[in-house]
Amino acid sequence: MIVMKNYLLWLPVTLIGLSAAIYSPVKRSAAQETTENKSISFAVYKSNSYTSEVYNKTSVKLHITIEKVKGINRSIVWDKTFDAKLLREYPAFENALCQKVVVPDMPDKKEHLEVTYTLVYNSNGSELQMQSGTIVYGASDKVEISI
Repeated sequence: MIVMKNYLLWLPVTLIGLSAAIYSPVKRSAAQETTENKSISFAVYKSNSYTSEVYNKTSVKLHITIEKVKGINRSIVWDKTFDAKLLREYPAFENALCQKVVVPDMPDKKEHLEVTYTLVYNSNGSELQMQSGTIVYGASDKVEISI
């Protein structure tokens, strides 16, 4: 009977000790968050030859924004406006204007990048805005922007 009481007294202490030993490595591995660099490449090109006379005075301005998103929190990590150019001045797909943006130390899986871009077409003072975007979850992505 006395042996049984001693056993029952040591059982909770042993269980607590084992639980702490098992919990500790799990807690440490969860705290070690892996990060990676994420990159986005942009290719800007014209989708038409725009040789018709109607396009002689038509230009387009491009604005690109990259945001880091974690839940409902957003922060702009890159923002650039490209000056207006005549449509015919943009290169064809084979010679697209390219730019690569690298966002360092992004937490794996907890944050992602969102790219939005706006094209502002201007023809003899009349403006047309078109907006589009994409989400980048992986380590790299390519965004093609057709003018």
